[in-house]
Amino acid sequence: MIDERRLVSCFLDLVRIDSPSGHEHEVGEHVMGMLRALGARVERDALGNVFAQLDGRGEPLLINAHLDTVVPGNGVQPVLEGGIIRSDGRTVLGGDDKSGVAIALEAVRAAQEQSIALPPLDILFTVQEEVGLKGAKAFDVTRLRAREGVGLDCGGPVGTVVVSAPSQDTLEVVVHGVAAHAGAAPEKGVSAIEVAADAICHMRLGRIDEETTANIGVISGGQATNIVCDRVELRGEARSRSAQKLAEQTQAMVAALHEAAARRGVSADVQVNHEYTAYRLAPEEPVLRLLAEAAAEVGIEPSYVPSGGGADANILNAAGIRVANFSTGMDQVHTTHEQIAVADMVRAAEWLLACLRLRAGGCA
Repeated sequence: MIDERRLVSCFLDLVRIDSPSGHEHEVGEHVMGMLRALGARVERDALGNVFAQLDGRGEPLLINAHLDTVVPGNGVQPVLEGGIIRSDGRTVLGGDDKSGVAIALEAVRAAQEQSIALPPLDILFTVQEEVGLKGAKAFDVTRLRAREGVGLDCGGPVGTVVVSAPSQDTLEVVVHGVAAHAGAAPEKGVSAIEVAADAICHMRLGRIDEETTANIGVISGGQATNIVCDRVELRGEARSRSAQKLAEQTQAMVAALHEAAARRGVSADVQVNHEYTAYRLAPEEPVLRLLAEAAAEVGIEPSYVPSGGGADANILNAAGIRVANFSTGMDQVHTTHEQIAVADMVRAAEWLLACLRLRAGGCA
């Protein structure tokens, strides 16, 4: 029921269009043209999110994916070999998340061609997902008719469904030291680098427990080797599927910074930003029942898993739209070894098509 050749062609066209976060205009225009060809009402909001609607029967359903990719993502040259699509090794492939976009478009097109009834569809392809879910945060969710939805932004074996994801806090830090000549009078200075190192050494980082992680990802500072460094900037994060654990981890990281600064008689400015909120889907959620019924129809065994990362689904669930992400088959994402199997994309598209038909009241 899914046209494999057309699905692959659509995906290859998408990944060849440069769309690093913040530069999604061209790919958005391309996708809008495809949505209009499906008869959808299509528009872009001020940030560039592509929003489309199709009429149908039954309860509305949201389909969500994102248009942007991580870097290095310009000049992607996809290679199709042995049923596997990969990059040529110089860039990411962009299957995260153009596989989701291509699968969504193919499922709708296949339904229309085969006169399969569709539910009313809200289709949201966001921008800047990879840099803090900015597109989803900016989108006016009151425009959505759907109260449930499926996201196509997950890796792992086809059948994987994300049923919970963490909250995230980010830390933006400036550690202040005291400058001095490193050769003539180092004792008059206080190295902000030493203070930052002291603070980091007193933090628990990496895998804290099964629900919680933390990381210092960026550190910069200093001007020359003969100057005691008086300013260091840090950026870090903490994530947890438990609100209490996240608060405790974030507070511990902040405390480590202030205490290290106090030990040397200097200061640290720390700004904590709450990026997104955790969600957890219960087994009885209508969207999970829909996915399970559709999976049974196409011979897929669902696997319900927690995630360690955020996605548009975090923002949508926080707004009351119950969204479950399921796997498109993408593998080794955010690396130059990224790849995806054509067979997995086809299976994911079949799964989505079954969801659409069942949502519209169809039967096996």
